[in-house]
Amino acid sequence: MFGRLERSQGTEPMSAINVTPLVDVMLVLVVIFILTAPLMASSVKLELPKTDAASTTDATPSVSLVVDRAGQAYLDNRAMPLTELSQSLARTAAVQPDTEVQLRADENAPYGKVIEVLGVAQKAGLTRIGFVTDAPAATTNAASP
Repeated sequence: MFGRLERSQGTEPMSAINVTPLVDVMLVLVVIFILTAPLMASSVKLELPKTDAASTTDATPSVSLVVDRAGQAYLDNRAMPLTELSQSLARTAAVQPDTEVQLRADENAPYGKVIEVLGVAQKAGLTRIGFVTDAPAATTNAASP
């Protein structure tokens, strides 16, 4: 045995990659994405008017109607012309006539467009309309002695 010329081969290197940690990390990332995606959904950028009025919320069904600074109307964050908006609101009113329209209009939106969109909603049969506003920012007294 001392004069043996051939070497004994030990364990061969493993040529397969262990993907279990990769799958674990990917599943965690998918769960994080599923939880955060609705929070990051882009909506119409508005500067809502500010008011101190108390807001009330109840469990009535509602649709979100938006008028941006340029006067474009959006129904549930989807831009649409007034004719399509009228048809969509009429379908909603036919299914649930007590649906509340939550109107979010930019403070610089043309007044005529806001009234036009309100008229479309009322003509479609939706008469419960709520105006969505922002609370005013806390003012700080900059002039201190």
